[in-house]
Amino acid sequence: MSTPRGRQSRLTTSRAHSARVYDYILGGKDHYPADAEAGDAMCRHWPALPVHMTENRRFMHRAGRFLAEDCGIRQFLDIGTGLPTSPNLHEVVQTAAPESHVVYVDNDPIVLAHARALLQSSPEGATAYVDADMHNPDAILGSQEFQDLIDLEQPVGLMVIGIMHFILPPDDHRLVGQLLDPLPPGSCLAMTIGTADFAPEEVNRVAQEYRRQGMPFVLRDLASATSFFDGLELQEPGVTQAHAWRPGPEQDGVDGRDVAMYGAVARKP
Repeated sequence: MSTPRGRQSRLTTSRAHSARVYDYILGGKDHYPADAEAGDAMCRHWPALPVHMTENRRFMHRAGRFLAEDCGIRQFLDIGTGLPTSPNLHEVVQTAAPESHVVYVDNDPIVLAHARALLQSSPEGATAYVDADMHNPDAILGSQEFQDLIDLEQPVGLMVIGIMHFILPPDDHRLVGQLLDPLPPGSCLAMTIGTADFAPEEVNRVAQEYRRQGMPFVLRDLASATSFFDGLELQEPGVTQAHAWRPGPEQDGVDGRDVAMYGAVARKP
């Protein structure tokens, strides 16, 4: 088992943080009053927010299984991991392929403090945690953890789940490209991308609350979401709402107006 390394982040509890707000809304315990206040305000604007966040995480589970079972991918780079909530990505993919390697990346000191929960790998596989920011791809790709666990001669599953709405243009496409470019052919990009296409009034009020709390926030329409996959081979069913991408029984009865996220998986040719 690895131990988290990297820069030591200073914990700020007086301002809301996206990972902790997410934890609060989903009923977790790793948050502070500022996070709870922000989460309550967002849920007042859009009571469906817990459903939306749950379906985003369920997309990650299904996409991870698809990459491991259908695409044969055995190594994963998970950007913007968030607080550990079982099943985590390594639990999903190592169920299908115990030898899988997973490198988690986040830059919240609370996530760092709980990173050991992300490092409970199967005996055959391996996990590591990198304390880094998506805005600095070189720090991620140059980390010892990435270099130790990821073989760039073999395909990689790049997971960018629930983070792009915090990455503003023009950095968004550049950063995804810098993470994807070094990965070999056969690698896959799995993404979810926030949108106001289905409940515009409510979701835009949530976006305004994020911004009021000091967190940058951008929503994208279908064309903008699809553009992240230019030059890649979209896997069926293409870019859909997150709950509609290869849905399982858990998605029965989910109202599309309650999910403000597009999701897709695409292969690098």
